[in-house]
Amino acid sequence: MTTFEKQKANGKRQHTKGRNRLFFVCCLLFGFYFLISQPVLITNRAVAAQTADAWPQFRNTYNLTGVAVSTVPDNLKLLWTFDAGDIIESSPAIANGTVYVGTGKNELLAVDLQSGKARWRYNTREPVGESSPAVGGGMVFVGDLSGVFHAVNAADGKGVWSYKTGGEIKSSPVIVGDRVLIGSYDGTLYCFNTRDGKTLWTVKTENYVHATPAVIDGIAFTAGCDEIFRAIRVSDGKEMWRMSAGGYTGASPVIINQMAYFGNFNNEVVSLNLRTKRQAWLYTHPQRQFPFYSSAAFLDGKLVLGGRDKLVHCLNAATGKAIWTFQTRARVESSPAIAGGKVYVGSNDGRFYVLDLAKGTKLWEFNAGGAVSASPAIAAGRVVVGDQNGKLYCFG
Repeated sequence: MTTFEKQKANGKRQHTKGRNRLFFVCCLLFGFYFLISQPVLITNRAVAAQTADAWPQFRNTYNLTGVAVSTVPDNLKLLWTFDAGDIIESSPAIANGTVYVGTGKNELLAVDLQSGKARWRYNTREPVGESSPAVGGGMVFVGDLSGVFHAVNAADGKGVWSYKTGGEIKSSPVIVGDRVLIGSYDGTLYCFNTRDGKTLWTVKTENYVHATPAVIDGIAFTAGCDEIFRAIRVSDGKEMWRMSAGGYTGASPVIINQMAYFGNFNNEVVSLNLRTKRQAWLYTHPQRQFPFYSSAAFLDGKLVLGGRDKLVHCLNAATGKAIWTFQTRARVESSPAIAGGKVYVGSNDGRFYVLDLAKGTKLWEFNAGGAVSASPAIAAGRVVVGDQNGKLYCFG
């Protein structure tokens, strides 16, 4: 090869390298522009990992499955009872060996999971109804029936901040990173900064916000008393889309594989396809037409929820067909929990039941005496639930 040919070949290589370098820089710049131009996406995948020793919020997981990974003994016995002094409709949260629950005695309680002894009491000034605590980042959050949302130090029960909404709070909070979501009967879904209570955004609906939102990849999904199912971006409160919920809805949705499931006051259980924004199926009991207030649990293609028809229903999540029903003596407003192939659920007949998930047969029951409308929490091999006589029970 002549000197000229060598220089020409080298020039081509240098030109190619420069062109590739320019292309690489352009890609970097475009990628950076695309990144900063997009709204911040708050994802909950990393922090949503389940642990056997915790049940940190209502329904345990961000997508509200009601499923525990803790192993519960086959033969349950009552380990302790705590007398809260007034009605318990709030469902417990469990974290760091402590049970947190709201009561009708104007208190948020922290009770030792092992001994059943009170660790601290926080005065909410007004009763805590169905709002169930959420625990995260060293804080406990809960709403009361006067509409005040409370942020409390989990270690010592000292109040950190509070916010007065315009209606009672029966929704349960969900913590997503440094944000906490809560609904109010003033028709608003709120998003606060967990540290200082600063209002980051609000979404106004057309009726009470009773249900707890399910959160998947930075999107909060909630069924409303205004009969609308909404998808709301957690980063900025933007409503991404909406569709009909099929009826007045108090139950919280469970979200699995882009499908939402919940019962309503039209006596129906609804399945919505979040991809197509269409209803997938509708379930109604052929004889007993009563509302569904209980939030569904989901495991292995089975959807389990209670009805005001006194039944616990297990449905095929793919088809909406009934797999089994279990008869209690009163309405079932408690939301079931699932662990180890068993369903744990209360009834207003004053009993707490353990059912076989596959067959619906009763494996065990406990007669509490007071209506068990609250939902159980399961962690560290123990099951905790309260009743309307003000007793908090721990089984293991």
